[in-house]
Amino acid sequence: MINEFIDLNSRSFFILLGALAALFIAYFILLFIIRRLGNDPKYLLPLETVKKVSAPIGLILFSIFLRLESLRKILQLEDYAYYFRKASTLLFILAFTWLILSAIKIVKHHIVGKYDMQATDNYRARKVTTQFNILERIVVFIIIILAVGIALMSFEGIREIGVSIFASAGVAGIIIGFSAQKMIGTILAGIQIAIAQPIKIDDVVIVEGEWGWIEKIMLTYVVVKIWDKRRLIVPTTYFIEKPFQNWTKSSADILGTVFLYTDYKVPIDALRKELTRVLNNTDLWDGEVNVLQVTDSKANYVETRALMSAKNSPTAWDLRVHVREKLILFLQENYPESLARTRVSFESSLAVEQLNSKD
Repeated sequence: MINEFIDLNSRSFFILLGALAALFIAYFILLFIIRRLGNDPKYLLPLETVKKVSAPIGLILFSIFLRLESLRKILQLEDYAYYFRKASTLLFILAFTWLILSAIKIVKHHIVGKYDMQATDNYRARKVTTQFNILERIVVFIIIILAVGIALMSFEGIREIGVSIFASAGVAGIIIGFSAQKMIGTILAGIQIAIAQPIKIDDVVIVEGEWGWIEKIMLTYVVVKIWDKRRLIVPTTYFIEKPFQNWTKSSADILGTVFLYTDYKVPIDALRKELTRVLNNTDLWDGEVNVLQVTDSKANYVETRALMSAKNSPTAWDLRVHVREKLILFLQENYPESLARTRVSFESSLAVEQLNSKD
C-alpha cells in the first residue's frame, strides 16, 4: 500500500513538474514573440509594453496550473478540488480582464501618440484624443461590468438566485429603468459626444457665460478650465441639449475684433495704416486677416472695427488687447481731436433777451 502511494505520488510529481515546465516555456515564448513584435514598427506593441502584458499573461498561466489534478495530489488536497477549480476560474477571469484592459490602453497610447497636441493646428489631434478618451472609458466600463457578471455567475447559487430574480422582476425592472433614466441618458450623451464631437479636448468654449477650454471629457461629465483657473463641471447632457459657443469647432484659428468709437474727424486711412504697422510688428498675428472698416455712425461718434486673425483663441485675445492699446495710443498722440466727444452749444444771455423781446 505504501509503495503504491509513493509510486502514485511520484507519478503526480513528475506530471506536475512537466506541466509547470510547459507553462514556463509557454510564458517565455509569448514574451519572446511580444518583444519581437515590439521591435517591428509595423506592429502596435512597442517594446516598453512587454511589462504591462507579462503580469496578466503570467496569471492566466498560473490559473491553468491551479486546475491540474497532480497539484492537488501532491498537496494531498483532493477533497478541495471544487475550491481549486473556483479559484482558477476567478483568477482566469481577473487576469484575462486585466490583459484586455492593458491591450486597450496600449492601442490607445500607440494611436494617440501619433498626433501632437502641442502643434499650432492640432484639430486632428484633439479629435482623435477626444474619441479615444471617451470610447476607452465606455469600453472599460462595459468590460468590467461583464467580468464581474461572469465571475458572479460562475457560482451556481448566485446563478439560480439571479435567474429567479430576473424571472420575477418585471415591475421592479421598469421602476429601476425609470430611476436610472438620467444615468443612462448621460452615458448615451457621452457616446454621442465621442461620435458627433460637438466638443473636443482643448476646444475653446463659452458655457454658462464662462470662457474657457475643455480640459477633460469623462463618461458622465465634462471639465471646463476657466481662464482664471477655476473649473466648471458640466454634465455631458448639457452639450447635447443646450446651446453653447465653440470657438474651435472646425479649426484652431480664429478672428479677433477691436471696436473704436471716435469723432467724425478721425482719419480712417491713417488709422488703417497704423493697424497694418502694429500687426506687422507683433508675433501674435498669423498674417492672414487685416481689415479696418467703419461699421456704424451715430449722432456723437462713428464706430470703427479692426478685424485680425490669430492661430488660436488665447493668442487672439492677447492680439486684440495689444491692437486696442496701440490704436488708442496712436490717436491720443497724433489725432487727439479724433477722440469721441459730446458737443454742447451755449447761447449768450443778451441774445436770448433779444429773441424774447421780438416775441
